[in-house]
Amino acid sequence: MSVLCKAVVYLLLALPAVAQSQVFEVISIKSARSGGPRNMRMRVLPNGDLSASAVPVLLLLRHAYDVPVNPSPRLSGLPGWRETYDIEAKAPANAVPPGLPESEKRGRMQGMIRALLADRFKLVMRVEQKTMPVYALSVASGGPNLQKSTIAEKDCVFDTGTPESCHNFIVGRGHPLNARAINMDDLAQYIENWTDLPVVNRTAVSGLFAIETEGWTPMRLPPPPPGNPPAARFDDLPTIFTVLRKLGLELKQQEATVPVYTVEHIERPAGE
Repeated sequence: MSVLCKAVVYLLLALPAVAQSQVFEVISIKSARSGGPRNMRMRVLPNGDLSASAVPVLLLLRHAYDVPVNPSPRLSGLPGWRETYDIEAKAPANAVPPGLPESEKRGRMQGMIRALLADRFKLVMRVEQKTMPVYALSVASGGPNLQKSTIAEKDCVFDTGTPESCHNFIVGRGHPLNARAINMDDLAQYIENWTDLPVVNRTAVSGLFAIETEGWTPMRLPPPPPGNPPAARFDDLPTIFTVLRKLGLELKQQEATVPVYTVEHIERPAGE
């Protein structure tokens, strides 16, 4: 068996094991009462509870697997339907004990959302490790120019509806890099939504930071829905390379092995 095949088999076996170890006790999924983008919100409490309104399944996949929400070589097989859902999911007691390292805490939360997707949306996800061109988010020669966040990791709440939340970016024209408490993994994953290559964090910089930049010209955008006016233009904005340089960071093109996800099966959840 090739090394690639072994890696695929390992991931296919390992991911269900993670999901089985962390499962929500109570789950309610209903069609969104108001499905407009302005009503979309997703909140993950420190104890692992999930509360979401008007969320598409893609946003759940984004949070569970760290994949971009825009078309990407790292995610394929998405369903054609675009329904949105209101979700309330309660984590079991002590599912995410206080004091866990951030990486382990996030892993447990992701495991529960993966289990929810497998159970209620019948998701079957194939995972492969592939070597491809990427952008490596790196520290520039002069060192990072980053401001430490005033929010401690232990006080973090992920909430897309609140500008002051952790691991979340504030929406703006040209998707500026505006956030109150993000780490370098968050930054790499956010940028990847609009770059022409996947982005991996190679900064070796830890901690939470508050950043604020101008918007930038996307390298790619999803096609507009049928019948909609042409997408907005961003020709007057700088490139992401210029924006990152002000933070003491840069993108270096290189090759890396990254996880690539294929949705092999997914269903609309049964109504409640």
